[in-house]
Amino acid sequence: MMRCLLIGAVLALMLLFPPLGTAVLGVAVAAVSQPLVVAFGLGLVAGARLRRGWVR
Repeated sequence: MMRCLLIGAVLALMLLFPPLGTAVLGVAVAAVSQPLVVAFGLGLVAGARLRRGWVR
């Protein structure tokens, strides 16, 4: 629920301020171009899935 609210707020700001969209896109591209950031994100996703599997 909170994630949907955050995504909605970011999208609303991007619609209200178009230059903000290019800034957010630039930050996203810069983050994805760093292999360490991508590996860390994938590790977080995989860790969350593994922890949920072990709880059952």
